[in-house]
Amino acid sequence: MTDRTELADFLSRCRARLAPTDVGLAPGTRRRTPGLRREEVAQLAGLSVDYYARLEQARGPQPSPQLLVALARALRLTEDERNHLFHLAGHEPPRTRRTLTHLQPALLLILDRLHDTPAQVVSRLGDVLAQNRMAVALFGDRSQLPPRERNVIWQWFTDPTSRERFAGAEHDELARSHVANLRAIRAAQPDDPEAAELVDELLAVSEEFARMWARHEVARRRDGRKTVLHPVVGPIEVDCEVLCGARDGQLLLVYTARPGSESAGRLELLRVLGSQQMTESRL
Repeated sequence: MTDRTELADFLSRCRARLAPTDVGLAPGTRRRTPGLRREEVAQLAGLSVDYYARLEQARGPQPSPQLLVALARALRLTEDERNHLFHLAGHEPPRTRRTLTHLQPALLLILDRLHDTPAQVVSRLGDVLAQNRMAVALFGDRSQLPPRERNVIWQWFTDPTSRERFAGAEHDELARSHVANLRAIRAAQPDDPEAAELVDELLAVSEEFARMWARHEVARRRDGRKTVLHPVVGPIEVDCEVLCGARDGQLLLVYTARPGSESAGRLELLRVLGSQQMTESRL
């Protein structure tokens, strides 16, 4: 059963210890008490303000595991704190698919600080685990998708619309790199059930993936350049830097445009448009 009183106290204290700058928000003015506001936590977790307020008032319903994962990320909880949150809510902490359930607070802090640069954290298998606002503006928001659809390889080979954001001339190269990276991971970790499951499912639903898999091309994910076709600001050529985290095979992908280029100007325009939309949503 949910311990509503303890859950409310824990959420409130975790919220109070965070400053807006800790989570990539502007500090603002006229804060009567330290910490984040309830509406800010709700925004970060993708919840309604009323729902989150009821949790802190010890009168909300039992949160789902998916909601608890979102709250743990919004409040920058450590793994032990995340597990404590699950216990208070009456759920067992996640024991499988670990890379999909928890990100280290330090990695999220880096993501938040990249306020003018698109960046996202992905698992070794291509699951998008977290995005900053610029990455959402550039690629779209993946946080509300079902777990399998957050995987960039799965989407590439099962959802034709996922390719619309990338230049057609680069499609074959991107597809080959997805398959070659997955092939390398599958061989390096033959007992990994997540990798085996993803490969088996893709072989069953995509003839294109099956043809490419049969080529036996191998190449781990590396830095590269791609052209993103943004529906508002137009094509943006970006360099993707791949930075490896110390735990769980998580990767930080950072997308930059060459200084002074037309793409850099469009990326800056995208940042301004995103900031305006965030301001308007709070009015």
